[in-house]
Amino acid sequence: MKLRLGISPCPNDTFIFDALLHQKIDTEGLEFDVLFADVEQLNKWAYKSTLDVTKLSFNAFSHCVSSYVLLDSGSALGRNCGPILIKKPSNKLNLDSKIAIPGKNTTANLLLSIAYPEYCNKVEMLFSEIENQILLGNIDAGLIIHENRFTYQQKGLKKVKDLGTFWEKETTLPLPLGGIGVRRVFPYEIQKKVERVLRRSVQYALKNKESSLEFVMHHAQEMEKDVIGAHIALYVNKYSISLGQVGRKAIQLLLRKAGVKTDHTFFISS
Repeated sequence: MKLRLGISPCPNDTFIFDALLHQKIDTEGLEFDVLFADVEQLNKWAYKSTLDVTKLSFNAFSHCVSSYVLLDSGSALGRNCGPILIKKPSNKLNLDSKIAIPGKNTTANLLLSIAYPEYCNKVEMLFSEIENQILLGNIDAGLIIHENRFTYQQKGLKKVKDLGTFWEKETTLPLPLGGIGVRRVFPYEIQKKVERVLRRSVQYALKNKESSLEFVMHHAQEMEKDVIGAHIALYVNKYSISLGQVGRKAIQLLLRKAGVKTDHTFFISS
């Protein structure tokens, strides 16, 4: 059976999907046609049910719960891994400040709305452009994600607030950023097969970290090996293998804060 799969080119995604996509593990007869796209594009496709299996922000998932169910494996969820609001040291922020966000459907934007509901002058842009747009003076501040967490200080930019730290202080729970959804139209047996295969791929990646390096570096925005390694170490962890009770509790809380009201279950049943 062939499924359409969407993931981002970010190191944590390419790292965990490498074994699955390159037949380094038993895929139980499943094949995948993969599309690479920025997470906000993946979110938009998820709203249209474009892909059979997809990475998506948990904020986006809150709007398409009726179409997708979350896999227990493959999530980006953890501690000290949240989006960071940054600016030039000389910039003063106020209610009129222009804030760049990596997409209105991202979990990063949801967290910004929770932490700073007064900031309404938001500008959407590709996450990799935000640092330079601040430096050029086109925006007053920006919300960075992914590998930009590791590069903004080198460019002379200053942290305003780490929204991951904010979430952890408010909830004591790890921060849910994004997960892998499979369409609800598929039979339970297919959904569970995808979940098993992805977990196998994550486990293979963690046990054979050098195996995916060429694939990861080919797609990475930031090519420095140490930055890529730090990115993977931050976003791929025990919750990527299995959400567990704590991970599920964190996701459920975030979805409640996003205003989700539904009779649908969020996760594939055991």
